[in-house]
Amino acid sequence: MKMNILPFIFLLLFACNEKNDDDPSPQNNAYRITKTVEYNGVAVDVVIDKPANNELDVLIVYHGTVWYDSLIVQAANNALNVFKGILDRTDMMIVSVAYPEENLLFGDNIQQSEAGLLWVKHQAEETLDIKVNKIFLAGHSQGGYIVTRLNTMHQTNGVISNAPGPLNLVFRCQLEEEGKVPGGFVCSLLYETYGSTSANPDAYFQRSLLNFTNGFLSDILFVQGMNDSPIQMYSWPVFKQQIQDCTDCKKAHFLDLAGFGHSALFQSAEARTAFNNFINNR
Repeated sequence: MKMNILPFIFLLLFACNEKNDDDPSPQNNAYRITKTVEYNGVAVDVVIDKPANNELDVLIVYHGTVWYDSLIVQAANNALNVFKGILDRTDMMIVSVAYPEENLLFGDNIQQSEAGLLWVKHQAEETLDIKVNKIFLAGHSQGGYIVTRLNTMHQTNGVISNAPGPLNLVFRCQLEEEGKVPGGFVCSLLYETYGSTSANPDAYFQRSLLNFTNGFLSDILFVQGMNDSPIQMYSWPVFKQQIQDCTDCKKAHFLDLAGFGHSALFQSAEARTAFNNFINNR
C-alpha cells in the first residue's frame, strides 16, 4: 500500500523551536525543555514550555499523525507552537506529548498519551518545583482522537478536540482494501493483525472514535471544518449525534465551520475565540 503523506503536511509547515536542555536553569524561570517522563512504568517524551510564573494552569497538547518516531519530538514542538499561537494567555504552561506511532496498532499509544497526562497531574509539581492549578487537554487530528479518549478515562478542567479521527476505521479501511483511496499504515497494520474489515469488523470498530462517545468526564469542545476530507465528513454527523445523545457525559460543545478544512481550529478567528473562551470560562 502507498503511504498517505497528507497527515505530514500540516505539522511540517511550522518551524520547530526546540531547546534541548535536560533540566530547567535555576537562573531562568521561563524555559522550553524536552524531557522523558514516566508514570506507572510507561515512559514518554514531552516538550515543556513554561512561563516565568511558578503557579500556573497547564495546557497539555497532542500532535497529529506523523507515523515515524524519528519525527514525533519535532511534531510535538510544532503542535506546541501552533496551540501557543492561538492561545491568548501567556501565563499557562504548555506540555506537548510526543506519543509514539511507528509499528503500533492504531490506538495502542493511548498508554503513552495517558502517561503524559498523569505525569502532569501527579508528578510535575515536585519534578519542576511548580504549583499546578487547572489542567486542559487539546489535540489535533489523531491528537484529537487521543484527547477525546482520555476524556473517558480521566477528569480534567476541559478538553478541546480539533478534527478528531479516525472516526470509523471500518469505513476507512474498507475503502483502502477496495482500492478506492490510497493505502496507509493505519489500515495495513490492522489488516496484518485482524484480517479484512469484512472478516473482523468488530476489531476495527473497537479502535474507532465512534466507539468512544460515552462517559466523558469533563466538558469538551469539538471543532470541525466542514471542508475536511470526505472520509472524515462521512461519519461526522453520526459521531456528533452519538455524543449529543450521551446521558452520562459532561457538556459537549460543537463548532462546525463552513469553508474550513482539517486545520480549522488554527485558521478560523471564530474557532480561536471559541478555544480561548472555553479555557477562560472554566
